[in-house]
Amino acid sequence: MLEQLRYLLLQVRNADDPMLTQEVACFADVLEADVSQVAVYDLLSGPLQEHDLIETDVVLIGGSGHYSAADEGDWLETALDSLRLVHDSRKPTFASCWGFQAMARAMGGRVIHDLDKAEIGVHHVRLTSAGIADPVFGPSGPVLQGLMGHEDTVVELPPGTELLASTDRVQNQAYRFVDRPIYCTQFHPELNHQSFLGRLNTYPKYVEKIAGLSLDEFRHSIHDTPEAAALLKRFVQQIAPLHLDQT
Repeated sequence: MLEQLRYLLLQVRNADDPMLTQEVACFADVLEADVSQVAVYDLLSGPLQEHDLIETDVVLIGGSGHYSAADEGDWLETALDSLRLVHDSRKPTFASCWGFQAMARAMGGRVIHDLDKAEIGVHHVRLTSAGIADPVFGPSGPVLQGLMGHEDTVVELPPGTELLASTDRVQNQAYRFVDRPIYCTQFHPELNHQSFLGRLNTYPKYVEKIAGLSLDEFRHSIHDTPEAAALLKRFVQQIAPLHLDQT
């Protein structure tokens, strides 16, 4: 059954962003799915509709190269309305990076732009007591490593969620909605060493801006984070099947 799951990836990327197809491939790879199983919806094109979710088993929300969940504007309001629809649908959903921030804001949390809290590269992520008890996060152990690159920070989680993990710099690194199968991480479980470097090659300015290093200097600190990748796989294997017949 899991081999036949239908995924819908919600993207916020410009049409000329080379990461459009890379992101699809990354999610498919970590989920051991064929790219043909991952449909894409461009949130910049207009609001998601209920019929867009009918043929979907699992919703995925990824990062964004040029758009901020801390911004204002019609495009963002439309995107946030779409995420509220996903939340209302109770579809199994996994959101990372921009998706983590946007889902928080859509459902009543608060996101700010804060370079003092920006993180890039591999960081240690420490589970909360709720994270340790969680069936998706708990098997990873009390500390895992995650690949991340963000300047925006979720400073208030939305109501109805519980905090699963933090880093030394940023408290809100992962959360889940208590009453529905929606998990969100600031870090990127869908990326590995190679794909993360591909992102940095596309957006090299972030390395110097956040880390104060050139890309050549910084690339040596990047490595795979299999514990983070396992989160996404466990979500699909353990959480999503419990809800597929209910949506």
